[in-house]
Amino acid sequence: MSPMPKTTPPKAQPQAQPKRRGRPCKPRPIAASPHVDAFLDMLTAERGAALNTRMAYERDLADLALWLAQRGQPLEKAVTEDLRAYLAFQYVEGGQKPAPRTLARRLSAMRQFYRFLVSEGRRADDPASALDSPKQGRPLPKILTVEEVTRMIDSAQTRGGPEGLRLVALLEVLYATGLRVSELVGLPMAAILRDGRGLIVRGKGGKERMVPLSEPGSAALAAYLPWRSHFILAGRENGPIAFLFPSRSSTNGHLTRQRFAQLLKELAIESNIDPEKVSPHVLRHAFATHLLDRGADLRSVQKMLGHADIATTQIYTHVVSERLKQVVHEHHPLARRKTVRTQ
Repeated sequence: MSPMPKTTPPKAQPQAQPKRRGRPCKPRPIAASPHVDAFLDMLTAERGAALNTRMAYERDLADLALWLAQRGQPLEKAVTEDLRAYLAFQYVEGGQKPAPRTLARRLSAMRQFYRFLVSEGRRADDPASALDSPKQGRPLPKILTVEEVTRMIDSAQTRGGPEGLRLVALLEVLYATGLRVSELVGLPMAAILRDGRGLIVRGKGGKERMVPLSEPGSAALAAYLPWRSHFILAGRENGPIAFLFPSRSSTNGHLTRQRFAQLLKELAIESNIDPEKVSPHVLRHAFATHLLDRGADLRSVQKMLGHADIATTQIYTHVVSERLKQVVHEHHPLARRKTVRTQ
């Protein structure tokens, strides 16, 4: 019997690494500066900055810290030329020019951070004080027509059940009050006035304001409230805050901004409206514009929107003016005569 041939075991092949999809995440070592946390805490405690503002400033300063660290410069030691070079770098990164609002926010984060360092005695000079602000355009806000808003509410009403009742309540309250989406989804039960005809809203900077509810808004809330417990996870009935719009799946205990925006997109499709036109903020714009269209005064709209400066509210007067110009151009007899003469 012939001996079996010797075989050598096959060499172990190196395991193929899975391919990464998409753009790799850039590390953001915010811990590179021990003073950033103190600055962010100050924004929250002393200035009442919202969580979203704090997170945005944290990302902006982390990005700046990383860019400076790659050039051997600590965040606290940066000089004006470093900051100018960083802002210029924003225009070439990825071949895309950032939005003016994004640059303005990053510049605001830098200015406030270095001003904080000076006030705390960590620096003798403010390197951001000599930086120029980027010019921002004044784009008119997107809005929906009254007919489009009505179609969305009608579509929500056809859903029925707890989900449909909640969605109708969200829409009616948002369109009746013009709340910011974070204010809407985070409303506590205690926000409802005793007569059910208004809400006490805590807005930016912890400032409270009272906003009236329309009859459809009050009715939609009254229809939804008996079903509110459907959205509360077992064991959370006695949570620290009883939210008006709770959610079983949210770690915050209430419906998230992202989920509400997703529900609006789905509703827009059902209502034969371009979903790109629809967002919670667009409904806020619609609320303000439709009020001004029907003769509401600017100060009242400012108070209901929670704007600290009336100049912010005045953007809606530009929307009304543009619509009036279009009406005159399309329907005024002299405008039509002029069009005929030029043909």
